[in-house]
Amino acid sequence: MQITRLSVTPIKGLALSHPSSIDLTATGAVGDRLFYLVDDGDRLISIAKTGALVGLSAHWHQDDQALTVSDGDGVVHRGPIELGAANEADFFGFRRVSGQVVEGGWAALFSDLAGQSLRLIKADETNGGRDVEPLTLLGDASTAELARRAGLETVDSRRFRMLIEFDGAEPHAEDSWLGRSLTVGHAVVVGGGPVQRCAGTTRNPDTGEVDLRTLSLIGGYRGRQESIFGPGFNFGVYATTAVPGRVSVGDVLTLRDS
Repeated sequence: MQITRLSVTPIKGLALSHPSSIDLTATGAVGDRLFYLVDDGDRLISIAKTGALVGLSAHWHQDDQALTVSDGDGVVHRGPIELGAANEADFFGFRRVSGQVVEGGWAALFSDLAGQSLRLIKADETNGGRDVEPLTLLGDASTAELARRAGLETVDSRRFRMLIEFDGAEPHAEDSWLGRSLTVGHAVVVGGGPVQRCAGTTRNPDTGEVDLRTLSLIGGYRGRQESIFGPGFNFGVYATTAVPGRVSVGDVLTLRDS
């Protein structure tokens, strides 16, 4: 098996970037999901709730602690991170995430674009903007199988916003990796439970528009399956880091106990 794509974003819910390499630590990929957006009720805002921010991309400047947010026409806002009041956000009723409000015009930027009051939060924990586990895995064959079952030529795997994608396995082979160790580039990861998909996957990853009934299509051949959130539509799996290291596109992914 071989890694085909890596996908990260410093602000959860914004457009993904696809670096050639990432560094995995115990908490996730360096620079990934450091920030997230909340509404007036301190509830996480994800692309399941709005597609208005999908066309925005973010870059985190670690050295000077600054963010740049761009759209297709160029930079829309750039500035240093000024942290304000403490915040505790509700992540889907599954967990509470502590962080600090980012000051300096960011709330106005995202609120204007989304058409609702939003605040940008920096998580107290590194990679704190993740959903459940810090890593996710999805096989190219799984996405191809979804397309085949749906009668489509292709399905854009960016819809699923997975950290590590790979080829060279059977469809949904990753489902069998719970508790198993894998060498991924220079890192070792342990396979986790299934990722239950939400309505965010129905949105086009370029436009944010709802244009594919992904949940119905997954359920049409996989049915409802159990996950940490209860019965739902699973696609891809979580993972955790056992041995930190660099992971690059083209690196081999190997089951250590096979």
